[in-house]
Amino acid sequence: MSKKILLLFVLLFQLSAFSQDKAEIKERFWGANDPCKKTTSIPDKWKNESAVIIYNYEYYDYHKFGTNVTFTSAIRKRIKLLDQAAVTEFSEFSFKDKFYSNKGMYTLRKGTNTIGIKIVKANGKETEIDVDKEAKEADKEKKIAISNLEVGDIIDYYYYSVEPFKSIFEYGFDPEESALGDVYPTMEMKLAFTTENDFFVNFNTYNGAPELKEIPSERGGERHYELVAKDIEKNEFPRWFYPLAELPCYKFQVFFARSGAFEKRADAFLSSSEKIIKKTVSKEDVYNYYEDKYRASGDLSEINDFLSSKNFASDEEKVREVYYFARHAFFTKYLEAFVANKSNIFYPFDLYRNPIFFQTEDAFITYFMAFLKKATIDYDIIVATPRFNGSIDDLLIQRNLNVLLRVNTANPIYLEYFSPFSSADQFNYNLENSKAIVLKVTKGKKISDADTVVLPSSTYTDNVSKVKSEVSLTDDFSGWNVKKEANIFGHLKESEQSDKLYFFDYVNEDYEKYGTTKLLDLVHNRKKQEQYQKAFDALINKMKDEQKETFKKATSDDYGFPIEDHKLIIKNSGRFGKNSPLTYEEDFSIKNNLIKKAGANYLLELGKLITSQIEIDKKEKERKNNIYMIYPRSFENEISFTIPEGYAVSGLEKLNKKIENETGGFVSTATLLGNKLIIKTTKYYKNYFEPNSNWDKMIQFLDGAYQFTQEKILLKKI
Repeated sequence: MSKKILLLFVLLFQLSAFSQDKAEIKERFWGANDPCKKTTSIPDKWKNESAVIIYNYEYYDYHKFGTNVTFTSAIRKRIKLLDQAAVTEFSEFSFKDKFYSNKGMYTLRKGTNTIGIKIVKANGKETEIDVDKEAKEADKEKKIAISNLEVGDIIDYYYYSVEPFKSIFEYGFDPEESALGDVYPTMEMKLAFTTENDFFVNFNTYNGAPELKEIPSERGGERHYELVAKDIEKNEFPRWFYPLAELPCYKFQVFFARSGAFEKRADAFLSSSEKIIKKTVSKEDVYNYYEDKYRASGDLSEINDFLSSKNFASDEEKVREVYYFARHAFFTKYLEAFVANKSNIFYPFDLYRNPIFFQTEDAFITYFMAFLKKATIDYDIIVATPRFNGSIDDLLIQRNLNVLLRVNTANPIYLEYFSPFSSADQFNYNLENSKAIVLKVTKGKKISDADTVVLPSSTYTDNVSKVKSEVSLTDDFSGWNVKKEANIFGHLKESEQSDKLYFFDYVNEDYEKYGTTKLLDLVHNRKKQEQYQKAFDALINKMKDEQKETFKKATSDDYGFPIEDHKLIIKNSGRFGKNSPLTYEEDFSIKNNLIKKAGANYLLELGKLITSQIEIDKKEKERKNNIYMIYPRSFENEISFTIPEGYAVSGLEKLNKKIENETGGFVSTATLLGNKLIIKTTKYYKNYFEPNSNWDKMIQFLDGAYQFTQEKILLKKI
């Protein structure tokens, strides 16, 4: 047989096998055993909905053969479209047909996705979309436009993914956590998954969801499970809502472990046998998992050098200062090196002698345990789950946990794994005001007991944005000049720091504060140092140019209208304690906006200068869910408007509002001081949680703030 004929034979065989695979997948979803093949009608009670999900099917399969593991996942939905909004929603699909798996060890394996889409018309005619023919490449993915889709049609689609990889050690798959409901009501949903020996399963349902059931298997060692729910009402998933905290939902994770040794190393709360579904995690489970996980260890020489010439008024001060120094010594000091390497400027890591870089939460915890032990400062380990996961009483998945150190000084200090902006005075706001497990540490080295604790809260006066703006009209009254100073405290400054501080802002700040050696000063070859410096300067200048556009857009988005001539200067990074604010100044202009000429007078929309406010529409006012806030917070604004000579202002009474209740408030005042109009506003959210019965009270001050931005004052010629 010639090589050409052989090659053609192989190619045809591969194409045939691939087509057969596609045919088998299609048969799996739309074949003779399709349970909803003939279902086209929906209950009368849902006929006024935008769409109804007739069938929602999710499938997960975990199998092994030697070191090869294959993870297969799929979703299939059959949806009846009842209005034009739903038709528009499902008129386009985006997907990737090939991808590389990063699961497992050593190699990246190519995975495949298979997509099927068909339309069922009201008369029963079915039209299958030729995905290969209709899909168009766009932005590294494929898109399919569904033409001739109409109200009353059923769209039926599936997405099937096969992800092969190698694993010779223990391996945890990504958790699956979801509410049963959707934005559309669902007639029936089914979740099915299959595992075999060496795959451990944590699975439970919450808030009234049906329980998982095991389905008998004909093959030894193979296990099948199903969860079925019917007649599921829609949910709007509104703002300020944590679905897993109160909606019927499920959570599960599968962990692969070949032997007892791998089971002990697993980052999971495993059952005693892979045949047993683990449904709950007790305080004792948590204790057993962490009992031997953390041991005080680490080279403290840099900390010792830092402390050698310093005296502190208290252990609290000492712990804070060590935390910030360690954040630099074991974190931010190496960020330049990562940038240099990623940007292909040069490979920098050989310049360091025995570098210590904390890449994980575990590394941070064990190191600080060593420091606290040596300093004979009492501490505990806190294990907590973010509030959006629900209560720690419903803990199931180890990956959902965060670990803190509670330093038991006169005023306890909570320490968490570094970020460039982390603080020794506050911790992850998602953990605040929640029940947690405290692991008691004996003599600074061994976990000896476990108990529960409620973590501290912050208040709306802790998390505050204070903004002062000086505004004036341009000479021709066509626009505004704005000079603004912002001081941001507490948790509010964290996202602002992330948005407004680039690595060169805070890395250089740390170098100057601690007198440590910069990356390029470690390069002793003069010529190479100059070459690298030039490349770094070019990179930073490019990033600064991008910063300008990013900052301008962010400010425009805050106000809800375009701005021009924008400048921003950081005055204080706010990186050393919650009482140290992020401080920045902005200058910008507003052209042809917020001003309307009325004869010789002008109508001014000064209220909009407190930035855009939430508008609660009619649909949102009919809320059924409880309210979950990220944290209590407040926003203070002071606007000083220079009244042009020859003019006066009227209508100030509309800018004086006061709406306060147990959920929060909005208060505004407008007063004249010489040729200045001084407007002050405060909006605040008091609590982490509000029952749905308090939603009307929240709407009162939210509407008050929004209405303030719609008010106009009259600038009158005198």
